[in-house]
Amino acid sequence: MRRRLKCSAAQRRDPVSIPTASAATGQEAHLIRKGEDMENENKKSIKERFALRNSLVKEALAEFLGTFLLILFGVGSVAQTVLSRGSMGDPLTIHIGFTLAVTMAVYVAGGVSGAHINPAVSLAMCVLGRLSLCKFPVYVVSQFLGAFIGAAAVYGLYYDAFLDYTGGVLTVTGPNATAHIFSSYPGKHLSILNGFIDQVIGTGALLLCILAILDNKNKGAPKGMEPLMIGLIIMVIGVSMGLNCGYPVNPARDLGPRLFTAIAGWGTEVFSAGSHWWWIPVAGPLVGGMVGAVIYVLFIELHHADPKKTPEAENSMKDKYEMIAMS
Repeated sequence: MRRRLKCSAAQRRDPVSIPTASAATGQEAHLIRKGEDMENENKKSIKERFALRNSLVKEALAEFLGTFLLILFGVGSVAQTVLSRGSMGDPLTIHIGFTLAVTMAVYVAGGVSGAHINPAVSLAMCVLGRLSLCKFPVYVVSQFLGAFIGAAAVYGLYYDAFLDYTGGVLTVTGPNATAHIFSSYPGKHLSILNGFIDQVIGTGALLLCILAILDNKNKGAPKGMEPLMIGLIIMVIGVSMGLNCGYPVNPARDLGPRLFTAIAGWGTEVFSAGSHWWWIPVAGPLVGGMVGAVIYVLFIELHHADPKKTPEAENSMKDKYEMIAMS
């Protein structure tokens, strides 16, 4: 009996027969590491399977998503103001809505495609040689698709509110008109020529300011703050140039939602209204963007001093040479 008791006691003291706490902890840590390794391998395999390798496709998706957000937030702010009959918005909230919409869109797409989200910007970059011409149609198609789907999202979001506001009758003009929620229409005082000039000036100012913000040899903007500064351009254009037609300054922002309204029930009047106004927010910004970009380059960018050839640097080099000669 004593021998058996001694043997069992020895077994109890034997570290092989009963795992210690440290051994159990080590096993748990090993299992955790093994699980993490398997999870990392799964993540790698998922990324390898689904990650895009074509840079142009990545840029197209970024332009699509950025323009979608521009319309979702910007046009959404207009819809909230109009459909609430002014109780939940006013012109200032619309300006803020579009300002923040542009800011968020640039934050989302800027690191991938540059966040043009505007065919006028893309065309201006082509003219300046900063965007390949073969990429231009891909960018433009992506922007128009993003704007179209964004308009559809706003309509779906406020579908019941549209029915309540219009009584189920979607009109372009009249007291319960709602087409202007999605696209621009001219004021009663505005002629076609004046409207075209309006868009050229507004988009020209937009591109001029964008180039200034992105110009590292000028004051520029602090790193990471460029999207906010670009959004503020929209704010200042809105509060100073919104009277005539609501500052579309973006062909995709205007024509994409206009196409949606034509299909969704407003009909072809969206193209004939305002003496066939629809082409002005398309052609005007394209011309204005090129004009603004060229003006900035000719007036500012072309005359930046080369840091290697500044007068101060040249004088310091002369002083060094003179000191060497004297020695």
